[in-house]
Amino acid sequence: MNRGTVQGRVTRGTTGTNRLRRMDRWIAAHPALRRTTDPLVVDLGFGASAWTTIELFSRLREVRPDARVTGLEIDPVRVRLAAPHVREGLDFAVGGFDVPLDGGRRPAVIRAANVLRQYDEHEGEGAWRLMRERLQPDGLLLEGTSNEVGRVASWVGLDPEGPRTFTISLHLPSLERPSIVAQRLPKALIHRNVPGESVHALLRDLDAHWAHHAALGAFSARQRWVATVRGLRAAGWPVRDTEVRWRLGELTVDWAAVAPLS
Repeated sequence: MNRGTVQGRVTRGTTGTNRLRRMDRWIAAHPALRRTTDPLVVDLGFGASAWTTIELFSRLREVRPDARVTGLEIDPVRVRLAAPHVREGLDFAVGGFDVPLDGGRRPAVIRAANVLRQYDEHEGEGAWRLMRERLQPDGLLLEGTSNEVGRVASWVGLDPEGPRTFTISLHLPSLERPSIVAQRLPKALIHRNVPGESVHALLRDLDAHWAHHAALGAFSARQRWVATVRGLRAAGWPVRDTEVRWRLGELTVDWAAVAPLS
């Protein structure tokens, strides 16, 4: 993963406006941002365009007016192209999984979206470790992926000790079946969606409950989804949060419930 002293390699960098809004919303509500005394956030691998970093900055400032966001890219050309967007609280720099910051500062949150998708599976754990080591003691690493328009997304939430949660976030009005997220699972899980693995069982049960509550779709996709998540919880899945989050099309479970079995 080395490129000089920077940890990582240049990826395709495809991005688009509003693509990562679901991740932004989740970060904005997370205690790692809300409770820290130093709300420094890193958007790692922002891509060929700075828009998703700018959007992250704007959304986080709504809940933490003192939030600072640094967009990191391994490609110096992309950093130079982002330079006109620098403003108070928002900047861009060259960096990779080692998350180099001035003065050795540690971020409260690192978002690495659609980055590891372009790596081999065996490289993911090392990248996780490097990023986790840079976090504040109560910090958050969000690592995951989304489709091009941001309607299908999933991510792992990690703290300095390791992975803690797995989240699915879907655009409910256009949703045919929840397992569509299989195409956008994080690198640690995308090759594990096979019989015998826990994430496969989760998506299977999620589809089954979605189908069972199809009649509620006549009222709204949101009601159908909330009933689906309640059904999963009743069936024994360690579902987190409350209806407030579920109504956004989210489902978060304990990482241990979906972690690879080998």
